[in-house]
Amino acid sequence: MAFNLGGGTTGTGFSFGSFGAKTTATTGFGFGTTATTAPSGFGGFAPFGTTTTTASGQTTGFPFGTSTGLFQNTQNKGFGFGGGFGTGAGLAPGLVPGSTFGGFGGFGAQQQTGGLFGQTVQPQAQTVQLINTASALSAPTLLGDERDAILARWNQLQAFWGTGKGYFHNNLAPVEFTQENHFCRFKTVGFSCIPSNKDEDGLVALAFNKKEADIRNQQQLLVETLHKILGGLQQIMVNVEGIRALPDDQTEMVIYVVERFPNGNSRRVSATNLFNSLEQTNVKNHLMQLSVVVALPRTELSPTQIKQLLQNPPTGVDPIIWEQAKVDNPDPEKLIPVPMVGFKELLRRLKFQEQMTKQHQSRLDIISEDVNELQKNQATTVAKIAQYKRKLMDQAHKVLQVLIKQEIQRKAGYAIQAEEEQLRVQLDTIQCELNAPTQFKGRLNELMSQIRMQNHVGAVRSEERYSVHVDLLGEIKQHLKLQQEGLSHLISVLKEDLEDVKLIEHGLSESVHIRRDFFS
Repeated sequence: MAFNLGGGTTGTGFSFGSFGAKTTATTGFGFGTTATTAPSGFGGFAPFGTTTTTASGQTTGFPFGTSTGLFQNTQNKGFGFGGGFGTGAGLAPGLVPGSTFGGFGGFGAQQQTGGLFGQTVQPQAQTVQLINTASALSAPTLLGDERDAILARWNQLQAFWGTGKGYFHNNLAPVEFTQENHFCRFKTVGFSCIPSNKDEDGLVALAFNKKEADIRNQQQLLVETLHKILGGLQQIMVNVEGIRALPDDQTEMVIYVVERFPNGNSRRVSATNLFNSLEQTNVKNHLMQLSVVVALPRTELSPTQIKQLLQNPPTGVDPIIWEQAKVDNPDPEKLIPVPMVGFKELLRRLKFQEQMTKQHQSRLDIISEDVNELQKNQATTVAKIAQYKRKLMDQAHKVLQVLIKQEIQRKAGYAIQAEEEQLRVQLDTIQCELNAPTQFKGRLNELMSQIRMQNHVGAVRSEERYSVHVDLLGEIKQHLKLQQEGLSHLISVLKEDLEDVKLIEHGLSESVHIRRDFFS
């Protein structure tokens, strides 16, 4: 049983809203009021000139030849939390996802929603539901004895877990305990990025139950198939905004459709109209064959909608906790508090966080490699620049020498001109200033002498010299003397032992000779 953030439950992990072509749906995390809509004609699924009527009286279809183009805004604008497949909720209290986090599910996507953070229920029905819940948790009258107290405890335990049925009266239906009830303990509030995509951007995200590599390999085929599904008209063109991997071997593809007019102009189809066309029954069947799990538009929220969202706590969330979440919001301008109910939701958000962390880390690795490559290129470029500067200077000197020789050859046999005489006088003046003792030459000689002196002092200082303290030197001598005496004693002992060994050998050789003489 998976969470259906579009109301109820579903067998898939990505059922976040009603997919009927003509529905009146209410979501547990939805915005706005209940709206009943009908699909707009898209691509060739409705004849040109035909229209369909929404609950608000608007007409849709193909107003062929009008300036509005093929796509019409057929319903009240929804609230898609764009950015990625997964709820628009945060990862956990205090955890802030990336800018592309959030998206599929969340606050109900851009579908027909009813009630702010809850279903649209009549006040009388709500009152009856609250009375029945209170009776099941505190004073059931099913058995009429002390077992009712045990039943009340059991109903409380089920309410805390958010599952089961609470029986409290023989003639009344039991109370259904869901995780959205106020007594469920497994819920918290996190934060999600507020979407920034506009409806005019026309971005719609499709979640495929395939790996990212498969989607990238089949990208062109998928684009052509989507174009055929949307009618195959020459006036429209399907484009891919981006592809990224999702947890559980799923992939998100963001698309938009460009509509071209006969006068040569073009515009993007709004996300609302594109989403409505994808929600048609026949189109959805084709999308399911392409392994599309869910499709959701990416649209921003207006300030009024965000204000309305913040003022009304979600279903089953304590108003005090909701107010505290708004206070703890680290960046109210970019983030919005969202509820998380159940362990499955927390696990799913954790998977999305890990997925985004991997993507961020891979991007950082790519940036790090690029930075290292740029640093290497920069060092190589600096070395080449220095080399070219030296070559330029050498070439300039050679050119100057060539010019001098050329000028000498050209002026050969001519008398000195007035300009040359002036130049010679200026050169002589400069030479005299340089040779003056108190001018530049004297200062240069002084600097050269100081440099030579500094080099001599550095060379003298570089010589290694050691000095040993007198007391330490005496200790070293005494230690060496003791070592010498020990060696001398050891040598004398070895000599005595060697003489003893020779004496033993001599004695043994004499005894052998005596025995031989005796037996002979």
